[in-house]
Amino acid sequence: MTICIKNAIIINNGEKTIGSVIIENDIIRDVYFNIPEPDILCDNVIDAHQCYLMPGVIDDHVHFRDPGLTAKADMFTESMAAAAGGVTSFMDMPNCKPQTVTLEALENKFQIAAEKSIVNYSFYFGATNDNADLFSSLDKSRVCGIKLFMGASTGNMLVENPEALKQIFSKANMLIAAHCEDPNIIQWNSELARVKYGEDPDVAFHSKIRSEKACWRSSALAVQLAKETGARLHVLHVSTASELELFEDKPLSEKRITAEVCVPHLMFCDKDYQTLGALIKCNPSIKTESDREALRKALATDLIDVIGTDHAPHLLNEKQGGALKAVSGMPSVQFSLPCVMELVRNGVLTVEQAVKKMCHIPAGLFGIEKRGYIRPGYKADLVIVNPECEWTVTRDCVLSKCGWSPYEGMVFHTKVEKTFVNGELVYADGKVNTAHRGEALCFSR
Repeated sequence: MTICIKNAIIINNGEKTIGSVIIENDIIRDVYFNIPEPDILCDNVIDAHQCYLMPGVIDDHVHFRDPGLTAKADMFTESMAAAAGGVTSFMDMPNCKPQTVTLEALENKFQIAAEKSIVNYSFYFGATNDNADLFSSLDKSRVCGIKLFMGASTGNMLVENPEALKQIFSKANMLIAAHCEDPNIIQWNSELARVKYGEDPDVAFHSKIRSEKACWRSSALAVQLAKETGARLHVLHVSTASELELFEDKPLSEKRITAEVCVPHLMFCDKDYQTLGALIKCNPSIKTESDREALRKALATDLIDVIGTDHAPHLLNEKQGGALKAVSGMPSVQFSLPCVMELVRNGVLTVEQAVKKMCHIPAGLFGIEKRGYIRPGYKADLVIVNPECEWTVTRDCVLSKCGWSPYEGMVFHTKVEKTFVNGELVYADGKVNTAHRGEALCFSR
């Protein structure tokens, strides 16, 4: 089977060029720059006139809730949402049930994904206070990284013991992806809020409880431990301007400590609690407008390496309450690319930079084989995007199992038209090919 995507505006490797791509089975066979319509006979021809052709988005940070929390979401429904949003590969976090902190639980998740996931996948192995000895048994060609919760979490995955942290950083044989919030500061702020405002203060106080100081102190500790041990550290969902000072504005090839920013921290600020309330409650919290602007500004530099989502669905009844009772997390994977393209439209970054942060750098940072670029011989993970299509997010278009989105009512001006995963058209005309199954990502390490 061969497919020709012709007359596209190809966004790849820092350039924007009219051209065509030939897909053969699951591989990009040929790329023709400055040749809108190659004289090649193919089984299927798609005219992408005036549309962008991008590599598929690689989301390094999702919570698909499978196994054990499937009332909220599961690998099938959330991979549907991913496909509709142009996300062709995801890396899923370990705080499900059972937690992914044993080799058996890890293998079980790979089996679930093989049966249910429409797009490509890998999984983090969760670090605990006492499982660092298992790191050497992890298959570095299959496992994307080690997830470390240095902030309030559930069960044994909250690691704050200094000796356990040193063991994790010393024994990690691959990238450590860290959630950084100081639990002692959060606990202190929570008690103060209860004394002042009652058992469940308004959700607007969430950013004061999970404060800038809590984030900075924990991120600074992680950076310090990484420097002392030589560990490869990736700090997840940076949410404050002050944390940016911990990172270097250098190309990926020149650093071992990198940073991710997530779409909600780029789209919302604390003023939005007034209208959206707990719908935008997440950890780390949505901070001030000045923090958001600093994060946006950093996108145009190498301070921020990756844009992820921290896609974390909850049922709407779980989002009831205030700063201490409503659960934290929101679904984002279906709308991450349209959100970032709004930032492109508003001049925050270029479309070439968006592709770099959402496709190229994730592939390079994790060492993903043959994905993240539009190149001959690479897997045909591709997205056709209409950059001039105004539409409004409504609840009936939400594919996440939780059935809602904080982006409802938002007007976007860019729309995902088609998504290819391993050469197969998995999303087109508003419909997902639910029969397709993705592949486990492979890593070169």
